[in-house]
Amino acid sequence: MKTRTVKNILYAASYNMGGFPIRQPIPAPGVESIDPFLLLHHADVKVPTHQPVMQSGVGPHPHRGFSPVTFIFKGGVHHRDSRGNDNVIYEGGVQWMNAGMGIIHSERPPADIFEKGGRQEIIQLWVNTPAAFKMEQPSYQPFSASAIPTIISEDGLATIHISSGELNGVKGPVSSYSEVNTFTAEFIKGAAFSFTIPDTHNAFVYLLDGSIHLPGHGTVTGKNAAYFNNDGDTITIEALEDTRLFIGTGQPLNEAVASHGPFVMSNETQLLEAFRDYQMGKMGVLIEA
Repeated sequence: MKTRTVKNILYAASYNMGGFPIRQPIPAPGVESIDPFLLLHHADVKVPTHQPVMQSGVGPHPHRGFSPVTFIFKGGVHHRDSRGNDNVIYEGGVQWMNAGMGIIHSERPPADIFEKGGRQEIIQLWVNTPAAFKMEQPSYQPFSASAIPTIISEDGLATIHISSGELNGVKGPVSSYSEVNTFTAEFIKGAAFSFTIPDTHNAFVYLLDGSIHLPGHGTVTGKNAAYFNNDGDTITIEALEDTRLFIGTGQPLNEAVASHGPFVMSNETQLLEAFRDYQMGKMGVLIEA
Protein backbone atom coordinates (compact mmCIF):
# COMPACT_ATOMS: atom_id res chain seq x y z
CA MET A 1 0.00 0.00 0.00
CA LYS A 2 1.23 3.45 -0.92
CA THR A 3 -0.51 6.68 0.08
CA ARG A 4 -1.24 9.10 -2.74
CA THR A 5 0.09 12.64 -2.60
CA VAL A 6 -2.00 15.74 -3.28
CA LYS A 7 -1.66 17.31 -6.72
CA ASN A 8 -3.96 20.33 -6.30
CA ILE A 9 -6.42 21.85 -3.86
CA LEU A 10 -9.41 23.10 -5.83
CA TYR A 11 -11.58 25.76 -4.19
CA ALA A 12 -15.32 25.52 -4.86
CA ALA A 13 -16.04 29.03 -6.10
CA SER A 14 -19.60 30.38 -6.00
CA TYR A 15 -21.63 30.74 -9.21
CA ASN A 16 -25.19 31.64 -10.09
CA MET A 17 -26.66 29.11 -12.51
CA GLY A 18 -29.80 30.83 -13.74
CA GLY A 19 -30.89 31.84 -10.26
CA PHE A 20 -29.66 28.60 -8.67
CA PRO A 21 -26.57 29.25 -6.48
CA ILE A 22 -23.90 26.55 -6.62
CA ARG A 23 -20.31 25.83 -5.60
CA GLN A 24 -17.98 24.49 -8.30
CA PRO A 25 -14.62 22.84 -7.52
CA ILE A 26 -14.47 21.12 -10.94
CA PRO A 27 -13.62 22.58 -13.37
CA ALA A 28 -11.30 25.04 -11.65
CA PRO A 29 -8.51 27.35 -12.81
CA GLY A 30 -5.82 25.13 -14.32
CA VAL A 31 -7.91 21.95 -14.01
CA GLU A 32 -10.42 21.52 -16.82
CA SER A 33 -11.56 18.09 -15.67
CA ILE A 34 -10.48 15.02 -13.72
CA ASP A 35 -11.05 12.40 -16.42
CA PRO A 36 -13.67 10.88 -16.54
CA PHE A 37 -15.25 13.50 -14.22
CA LEU A 38 -16.18 16.65 -16.11
CA LEU A 39 -17.90 18.84 -13.53
CA LEU A 40 -19.04 18.92 -9.90
CA HIS A 41 -21.70 21.29 -8.59
CA HIS A 42 -22.62 21.51 -4.91
CA ALA A 43 -25.87 23.29 -4.07
CA ASP A 44 -27.44 23.91 -0.66
CA VAL A 45 -30.52 26.08 -1.11
CA LYS A 46 -33.65 27.04 0.78
CA VAL A 47 -36.66 26.28 -1.39
CA PRO A 48 -38.61 29.53 -1.89
CA THR A 49 -42.07 29.75 -0.37
CA HIS A 50 -43.33 32.57 -2.61
CA GLN A 51 -43.83 30.34 -5.66
CA PRO A 52 -45.20 26.85 -6.37
CA VAL A 53 -42.72 24.03 -5.74
CA MET A 54 -43.20 22.99 -9.37
CA GLN A 55 -41.59 26.27 -10.43
CA SER A 56 -38.51 25.83 -8.20
CA GLY A 57 -35.35 23.90 -8.89
CA VAL A 58 -34.17 23.24 -12.43
CA GLY A 59 -36.70 23.17 -15.26
CA PRO A 60 -36.66 21.04 -18.44
CA HIS A 61 -33.35 21.03 -20.31
CA PRO A 62 -31.53 18.59 -22.62
CA HIS A 63 -28.39 16.46 -22.29
CA ARG A 64 -26.41 14.17 -24.58
CA GLY A 65 -23.19 12.18 -24.32
CA PHE A 66 -22.56 11.84 -20.57
CA SER A 67 -24.16 10.96 -17.24
CA PRO A 68 -25.43 13.74 -14.99
CA VAL A 69 -25.55 12.14 -11.53
CA THR A 70 -27.31 13.65 -8.51
CA PHE A 71 -26.44 12.80 -4.91
CA ILE A 72 -29.04 14.05 -2.39
CA PHE A 73 -27.85 15.18 1.05
CA LYS A 74 -30.90 17.15 2.25
CA GLY A 75 -34.53 17.17 1.17
CA GLY A 76 -35.21 15.43 -2.10
CA VAL A 77 -35.33 15.70 -5.89
CA HIS A 78 -38.28 15.08 -8.19
CA HIS A 79 -36.93 13.87 -11.54
CA ARG A 80 -39.00 13.84 -14.72
CA ASP A 81 -37.72 13.16 -18.23
CA SER A 82 -38.76 12.81 -21.84
CA ARG A 83 -38.50 9.02 -21.63
CA GLY A 84 -41.39 8.89 -19.17
CA ASN A 85 -39.45 8.53 -15.94
CA ASP A 86 -41.11 10.30 -12.99
CA ASN A 87 -39.46 9.65 -9.65
CA VAL A 88 -38.65 11.22 -6.28
CA ILE A 89 -35.43 10.43 -4.42
CA TYR A 90 -34.89 11.69 -0.87
CA GLU A 91 -31.90 12.35 1.39
CA GLY A 92 -29.18 9.73 1.09
CA GLY A 93 -30.29 8.58 -2.34
CA VAL A 94 -28.74 8.84 -5.79
CA GLN A 95 -30.11 9.20 -9.30
CA TRP A 96 -27.81 8.28 -12.16
CA MET A 97 -29.04 9.27 -15.61
CA ASN A 98 -27.12 8.29 -18.71
CA ALA A 99 -28.16 10.89 -21.27
CA GLY A 100 -27.02 8.74 -24.19
CA MET A 101 -28.26 9.98 -27.56
CA GLY A 102 -30.36 12.65 -25.91
CA ILE A 103 -32.92 13.25 -23.19
CA ILE A 104 -34.75 16.20 -21.64
CA HIS A 105 -35.18 16.22 -17.85
CA SER A 106 -36.12 18.46 -14.94
CA GLU A 107 -35.05 18.33 -11.30
CA ARG A 108 -37.50 20.02 -8.96
CA PRO A 109 -38.04 19.86 -5.20
CA PRO A 110 -40.58 17.17 -4.24
CA ALA A 111 -44.11 18.27 -3.32
CA ASP A 112 -43.44 17.51 0.36
CA ILE A 113 -40.13 19.42 0.54
CA PHE A 114 -41.35 21.69 3.36
CA GLU A 115 -42.21 18.62 5.45
CA LYS A 116 -38.59 17.56 4.88
CA GLY A 117 -37.11 20.83 6.19
CA GLY A 118 -37.51 23.05 3.15
CA ARG A 119 -33.90 22.71 1.96
CA GLN A 120 -32.32 20.97 -0.99
CA GLU A 121 -28.67 20.00 -0.75
CA ILE A 122 -27.26 18.08 -3.67
CA ILE A 123 -24.09 17.32 -5.55
CA GLN A 124 -24.39 16.95 -9.29
CA LEU A 125 -21.49 15.16 -10.93
CA TRP A 126 -21.01 14.92 -14.69
CA VAL A 127 -19.39 11.61 -15.70
CA ASN A 128 -18.19 11.38 -19.28
CA THR A 129 -19.41 8.48 -21.40
CA PRO A 130 -16.88 6.62 -23.59
CA ALA A 131 -17.17 7.68 -27.24
CA ALA A 132 -18.35 4.23 -28.28
CA PHE A 133 -21.47 4.55 -26.10
CA LYS A 134 -22.43 8.22 -26.41
CA MET A 135 -25.32 7.48 -28.78
CA GLU A 136 -26.80 4.59 -26.79
CA GLN A 137 -30.40 4.79 -25.60
CA PRO A 138 -30.78 6.94 -22.46
CA SER A 139 -31.29 5.25 -19.11
CA TYR A 140 -32.29 6.36 -15.62
CA GLN A 141 -31.26 4.60 -12.39
CA PRO A 142 -32.88 5.83 -9.15
CA PHE A 143 -31.67 4.47 -5.81
CA SER A 144 -33.07 5.35 -2.40
CA ALA A 145 -30.76 5.50 0.63
CA SER A 146 -31.79 1.99 1.66
CA ALA A 147 -30.51 0.58 -1.66
CA ILE A 148 -26.98 1.94 -1.21
CA PRO A 149 -24.61 -0.28 0.82
CA THR A 150 -22.41 1.19 3.56
CA ILE A 151 -19.12 0.45 5.27
CA ILE A 152 -18.41 1.47 8.87
CA SER A 153 -14.79 2.21 9.80
CA GLU A 154 -13.05 0.11 12.45
CA ASP A 155 -13.20 3.03 14.88
CA GLY A 156 -16.95 3.29 14.28
CA LEU A 157 -16.63 7.00 13.48
CA ALA A 158 -16.85 6.96 9.69
CA THR A 159 -19.71 5.78 7.48
CA ILE A 160 -19.04 5.35 3.76
CA HIS A 161 -21.84 4.85 1.20
CA ILE A 162 -20.92 3.04 -2.03
CA SER A 163 -23.05 4.26 -4.96
CA SER A 164 -20.98 2.96 -7.86
CA GLY A 165 -17.89 0.82 -8.19
CA GLU A 166 -16.43 -1.10 -5.27
CA LEU A 167 -14.75 -0.52 -1.92
CA ASN A 168 -13.34 -3.28 0.29
CA GLY A 169 -15.35 -5.89 -1.59
CA VAL A 170 -18.64 -3.99 -1.27
CA LYS A 171 -20.20 -3.09 -4.62
CA GLY A 172 -22.51 -0.19 -5.38
CA PRO A 173 -25.80 -0.71 -7.28
CA VAL A 174 -25.13 1.70 -10.16
CA SER A 175 -24.29 0.35 -13.60
CA SER A 176 -21.94 2.62 -15.56
CA TYR A 177 -20.23 2.54 -18.96
CA SER A 178 -16.76 2.93 -17.49
CA GLU A 179 -14.95 2.03 -14.28
CA VAL A 180 -16.07 4.66 -11.77
CA ASN A 181 -16.17 4.70 -7.96
CA THR A 182 -18.46 7.23 -6.27
CA PHE A 183 -18.71 7.31 -2.49
CA THR A 184 -20.28 9.68 0.01
CA ALA A 185 -19.20 9.65 3.64
CA GLU A 186 -19.78 11.13 7.06
CA PHE A 187 -16.73 11.38 9.33
CA ILE A 188 -17.11 12.20 13.02
CA LYS A 189 -14.24 14.18 14.53
CA GLY A 190 -11.31 11.83 15.13
CA ALA A 191 -12.37 9.31 12.47
CA ALA A 192 -9.71 7.79 10.24
CA PHE A 193 -10.18 5.64 7.15
CA SER A 194 -7.99 4.46 4.28
CA PHE A 195 -9.59 4.07 0.85
CA THR A 196 -7.89 1.46 -1.33
CA ILE A 197 -8.38 2.29 -4.99
CA PRO A 198 -6.87 1.16 -8.31
CA ASP A 199 -3.54 2.91 -8.88
CA THR A 200 -4.60 3.68 -12.47
CA HIS A 201 -7.62 5.73 -11.37
CA ASN A 202 -7.79 9.50 -11.24
CA ALA A 203 -9.15 10.51 -7.84
CA PHE A 204 -10.39 13.45 -5.79
CA VAL A 205 -12.13 14.14 -2.49
CA TYR A 206 -14.57 17.05 -2.04
CA LEU A 207 -15.50 18.38 1.41
CA LEU A 208 -19.06 19.62 1.74
CA ASP A 209 -18.10 20.96 5.16
CA GLY A 210 -15.76 20.27 8.10
CA SER A 211 -12.02 19.70 7.78
CA ILE A 212 -9.64 16.77 7.36
CA HIS A 213 -5.96 15.96 7.55
CA LEU A 214 -4.29 14.27 4.58
CA PRO A 215 -0.95 12.62 5.45
CA GLY A 216 1.93 14.33 3.66
CA HIS A 217 -0.16 17.39 2.88
CA GLY A 218 -1.94 18.77 5.90
CA THR A 219 -5.35 20.32 6.45
CA VAL A 220 -8.11 20.60 3.86
CA THR A 221 -11.24 22.54 4.79
CA GLY A 222 -14.85 22.51 3.62
CA LYS A 223 -15.76 23.72 0.11
CA ASN A 224 -12.42 22.46 -1.24
CA ALA A 225 -11.48 19.40 -3.28
CA ALA A 226 -8.19 17.54 -2.99
CA TYR A 227 -7.07 16.23 -6.39
CA PHE A 228 -4.51 13.44 -6.05
CA ASN A 229 -1.48 12.37 -8.02
CA ASN A 230 -1.57 8.88 -9.51
CA ASP A 231 1.30 7.70 -7.32
CA GLY A 232 -0.31 5.17 -5.02
CA ASP A 233 -3.29 2.97 -4.27
CA THR A 234 -4.43 4.46 -0.94
CA ILE A 235 -6.10 7.67 0.22
CA THR A 236 -6.05 8.11 3.99
CA ILE A 237 -8.42 10.63 5.56
CA GLU A 238 -8.39 11.79 9.18
CA ALA A 239 -11.27 14.02 10.35
CA LEU A 240 -10.30 17.12 12.33
CA GLU A 241 -13.98 17.88 12.90
CA ASP A 242 -17.30 16.42 11.81
CA THR A 243 -17.07 16.31 8.01
CA ARG A 244 -19.16 15.24 5.03
CA LEU A 245 -17.25 14.04 1.99
CA PHE A 246 -17.66 13.04 -1.62
CA ILE A 247 -15.02 10.70 -3.07
CA GLY A 248 -14.70 10.09 -6.81
CA THR A 249 -12.21 7.80 -8.56
CA GLY A 250 -12.28 6.61 -12.16
CA GLN A 251 -10.33 4.98 -14.93
CA PRO A 252 -9.44 7.84 -17.32
CA LEU A 253 -10.96 7.54 -20.78
CA ASN A 254 -8.14 9.49 -22.45
CA GLU A 255 -10.48 10.55 -25.24
CA ALA A 256 -11.11 13.85 -26.99
CA VAL A 257 -13.86 15.96 -25.40
CA ALA A 258 -15.93 18.63 -27.13
CA SER A 259 -18.51 20.21 -24.85
CA HIS A 260 -20.87 23.14 -24.95
CA GLY A 261 -23.69 23.78 -22.51
CA PRO A 262 -25.63 20.58 -21.87
CA PHE A 263 -23.88 18.42 -24.47
CA VAL A 264 -20.57 16.51 -24.21
CA MET A 265 -19.37 14.86 -27.37
CA SER A 266 -16.09 13.91 -29.04
CA ASN A 267 -15.80 16.65 -31.70
CA GLU A 268 -17.39 19.89 -32.87
CA THR A 269 -19.42 18.21 -35.63
CA GLN A 270 -21.12 15.97 -33.07
CA LEU A 271 -21.88 19.03 -30.94
CA LEU A 272 -23.58 20.76 -33.86
CA GLU A 273 -25.57 17.59 -34.51
CA ALA A 274 -26.65 17.53 -30.86
CA PHE A 275 -28.00 21.09 -31.02
CA ARG A 276 -29.74 20.34 -34.32
CA ASP A 277 -31.35 17.16 -32.99
CA TYR A 278 -32.56 18.95 -29.87
CA GLN A 279 -34.09 21.77 -31.91
CA MET A 280 -35.78 19.22 -34.18
CA GLY A 281 -37.35 17.48 -31.19
CA LYS A 282 -35.36 14.26 -31.53
CA MET A 283 -34.60 14.21 -27.78
CA GLY A 284 -38.29 14.08 -26.97
CA VAL A 285 -40.58 16.45 -25.15
CA LEU A 286 -41.07 16.99 -21.42
CA ILE A 287 -44.32 18.64 -20.37
CA GLU A 288 -44.56 19.00 -16.61
CA ALA A 289 -48.11 18.47 -15.39
